[in-house]
Amino acid sequence: MLSTRLFLALALFPLVLSPSLYGQAVAQHAHAKATLSTQLELTLDGKSSTITLADLAAMSQKTVKVHNPHTQKDESYTGVALSDLLAKYGFAVGQSTHRAMLHGYLAAEGTDKYWVLYSLTEIEPSEHEADVIVATSLDGGSLGEDGQIKLIDTADRRPQRWVRNLTTLRVVSVGD
Repeated sequence: MLSTRLFLALALFPLVLSPSLYGQAVAQHAHAKATLSTQLELTLDGKSSTITLADLAAMSQKTVKVHNPHTQKDESYTGVALSDLLAKYGFAVGQSTHRAMLHGYLAAEGTDKYWVLYSLTEIEPSEHEADVIVATSLDGGSLGEDGQIKLIDTADRRPQRWVRNLTTLRVVSVGD
């Protein structure tokens, strides 16, 4: 007579090796098809601006290197530092914006409606060591299925707050 543990192990063994279960696990990390991003809508203090690829290309570029655990590859992204982008469109860090920075956040959203939040201090180099960039190229080429604009954060161990097909950035000050 088989023990209960041995019986359960033998009964569940085929499920562990089942290709369909493996396929489901892999599918959880697959990205849903999304419209490719081609421009960025930035909202600061209720004022919206449309930022084109040409606008991004005209700004100072920064290259960051990250390890992407999803692809198991080291990747090199080039784009505009998010803090530089915000400064150009009206949110320059200084004495006048210090309180808003401490009490504010940035919401970033892709065309697939995936969105993330950042504290404003997480994207400001004077407050945080990581780089957050609005990337327009990967390893010197296009971003592929990730659109033409992608948000990258060098501090995140997993790319959970990277936003593919980035289409919207919204800065919100919570106030006192």
